[in-house]
Amino acid sequence: MEIVRVPYDHPDAVALMARVQQIYVERYGGPDASPMDPAEFTPPAGEFFLGRLDGQPVATGAWRHVGLERLGSTATAEVKRMYVVEQVQRRGLARLMLAHLERSAAAAGHDVVVLNTGPLQPEAIALYESAGYQPVPGWGVYACHPEAVFLAKRVAA
Repeated sequence: MEIVRVPYDHPDAVALMARVQQIYVERYGGPDASPMDPAEFTPPAGEFFLGRLDGQPVATGAWRHVGLERLGSTATAEVKRMYVVEQVQRRGLARLMLAHLERSAAAAGHDVVVLNTGPLQPEAIALYESAGYQPVPGWGVYACHPEAVFLAKRVAA
């Protein structure tokens, strides 16, 4: 998979984000309510990536600086918009995108990557746990949601 940095409002990124929001509606009854400002995904504040397979957009992933204190650091970046289209899932593409996000965030000076997901995404939880993420206290719009899952991992530059 080729991974390229694109603007948050790139047409392929927008189309894939709409698809993942539909999955949230199907699984949870509504879209992700986390506030999103496209400027948060513009360097140096963050980065948005698109994964292409044979030239076709098949994956997204992004990170934004959040500065939360987790795992002993405030140099934290939050992973957002991790998604791989259904037709190419279970090929390791999400793992490739996650590793790319970790490297990119570390290269930008972050020590820790944080993320949140939910119980109706067991495939995501399994991916993150197998990649070394561990539970941490919640934050943001879902901080008080009893079933929200918050994870973090130390990353190296």
